[in-house]
Amino acid sequence: MTVDPKRLSGRIALVTGGGRGIGRAISEQLAAAGAAIAVNYRRDAGAAAETVEAIESSGGVARAYPASVDDAEAMAVMVDSVAEDLGAVDLLVCNAGIASRGNSVADTDPDELIRVLHTHAVGAHHACRLVLPGMRRADRGDIVMISSVAAHRHGANGAPYSMAKAAMESLAFTLANEELVNGIHVNVVAPGLVETDMGVRLARAIYAKREMEDLRELDADFPFGRVCQPSDVADVVTYLCSDGAGYLTGQRIVVDGGAGSARSR
Repeated sequence: MTVDPKRLSGRIALVTGGGRGIGRAISEQLAAAGAAIAVNYRRDAGAAAETVEAIESSGGVARAYPASVDDAEAMAVMVDSVAEDLGAVDLLVCNAGIASRGNSVADTDPDELIRVLHTHAVGAHHACRLVLPGMRRADRGDIVMISSVAAHRHGANGAPYSMAKAAMESLAFTLANEELVNGIHVNVVAPGLVETDMGVRLARAIYAKREMEDLRELDADFPFGRVCQPSDVADVVTYLCSDGAGYLTGQRIVVDGGAGSARSR
């Protein structure tokens, strides 16, 4: 996809979990389209700093902000800091996430269930609630939630993750109805298996916990002869936040190469 460097000029984007994997690709793509980027991270300050440096070295504007998305107070401090440094957020990408451990429902630790739900769904709720007041005053607002095909394919041994993504999608569709009157677009992007560190962990659970270090060994099993890349997801996010998608809200776009099967979760 060719990116118009002025497509998102003047926009202020907050990307949760924006320093690594899919989040980094989204941060860099939105910056290439002209947005100023707030790169949120929980623990990996080094990765967030590298993402900021990559954006700035390409002529973009970015800053890194620590906060665990499931901590409402920390998120409130972060959103205030972003507004002070860059301006009010008018583009939010809820991307922060963690993998579940690949256990059956019977063997799942209750603490794991709560942790995964809080990270994906409760954290997204915090982020949306905090940015909405400023976003409502903007010429245009966009919220994109990074879900997963797992939310609808319900594979065995992944209940916490599937439940969390399904709850996130429910939040998105509710919010799309609530905020339509305010001109805010809310959409969902649901990738299949993506080549990231978390993708490796998910693949180990999906493929009977087989040892796997490089997802590219699965290329032959996937559409177009390759596993989905972070940039594939970032392209769709960037499009959804552009004028070209000005009449889209409440949509769920699956990014799995058209696989439509459980093998691409």
